[in-house]
Amino acid sequence: MSGVSRRAAILRTLASLAAGAQFARAALAQGFPSRPLRLIVPFAPGGSTDLLARIVAAPLSDRLKQPVVVENRTGAGGNIGADFVAKSAPDGQTLVMGSIGTHATNALIYTSMPYDPLRDFAPVALVGVATLVLVVHPSFPARSVGELIQVLKSRPKEFSYASGGVGASQHLAAEMFKYTTHTSMQHVPYKGSAAAMADLLSGRVPIMFADLPLVLQHIHGGTLRALGVCDPERSPALPDVPTVSEAGVAGYSATAWYGLFAPAKTPEPVLQRLQHEVVDVLRLPRVSKSIAELGAKPGGPAGAQLRQFQEAEIQRWREVVRVAQIKMDA
Repeated sequence: MSGVSRRAAILRTLASLAAGAQFARAALAQGFPSRPLRLIVPFAPGGSTDLLARIVAAPLSDRLKQPVVVENRTGAGGNIGADFVAKSAPDGQTLVMGSIGTHATNALIYTSMPYDPLRDFAPVALVGVATLVLVVHPSFPARSVGELIQVLKSRPKEFSYASGGVGASQHLAAEMFKYTTHTSMQHVPYKGSAAAMADLLSGRVPIMFADLPLVLQHIHGGTLRALGVCDPERSPALPDVPTVSEAGVAGYSATAWYGLFAPAKTPEPVLQRLQHEVVDVLRLPRVSKSIAELGAKPGGPAGAQLRQFQEAEIQRWREVVRVAQIKMDA
C-alpha cells in the first residue's frame, strides 16, 4: 500500500470512529433519563435549599418524563450530601442542589474536605440567588443598621447571631458585617436555617443575616424587624428597606446562591440535556413566580459560565474567611 493510500485509510478509520462516537453520544442523550432521578439536598427540610429544590423538581419531572425525587442528606455544613453526589455514578441520574457553602466556601473553611467543589462536579445551572436580609427580633433595641452598630459597640460580645451552620452564607454575611463595622457578636450555628429560625423567632438569638425566602412572611407579619438588605440594590419584595450599604456600611454586599451540579465525568450530551431542561424550567412563569415569592432571583449562568461564577465566588470569600479565622474540622 502506498503512503497516500495508507493515509487515506487512516483518515477513513478516524472518520468512522468519530461518527461512531457521535452516534453513541446521541444514543446516550436519547436514552436519558432511564429511571427516576435523585435530587440530593444537603441540608435539612424547610430551608432555602430545600424549598428551591422542591420548586424545580416537579416541572423538571414533567420535562424529563421521569420522577425527580428530592432527598435530604444533612451534616457537616452540607458536605455529606454533596460528597454523596460527587461519588455517585456519573450518569446524570443523581444531582445535588448545591449552595455557596457546599460549592464554594466550605473548601476555604474545613481543614479536610471529602471532595473538591470544582474538580468533582459538573455544573448544570444556577437555580437562584437569594437575597440576605439583616433581621432582628422585635424586642431587640435597634430599629436601623446605624442603631445596631451603636448597640453592638456599646455592649460588645453581649449579643449573638444565628446562622444555618459554620460557613453558611448567613455566617459569612455576619462576619463580613463585623469586619467592616468593627463590631462583635457571638456566632450561634445551627443544623440548618430552619432550626436557626425557631430560636430567632423566640428571641433566644436576636440577630440573623437570613435568607429572605425564610423571613419574608415574618417581616410582613411583624414577628421580625428588617434593618437592611444585604444585596447591592433594594429588594422588590422589601422596597422600603434600605440596603446595608445605603444604611452606612459602604460597599457591603452578601448573597446566597443555589445551583444544580452533577458528578464530574457525566457525559456531555447528558449535561447538555439537563442544562437545557433546567434553564427552560426556570423560565416557566409559575416557577419564576414561586422563586420570586420566596425573595430569590430565578436563574443565572449554566454550564461553563456557572463554573466561572463558582471560581469567582471562591476567590471573593477567601479574604473574609481568612480575616474572620473561620475554621472547622472535618
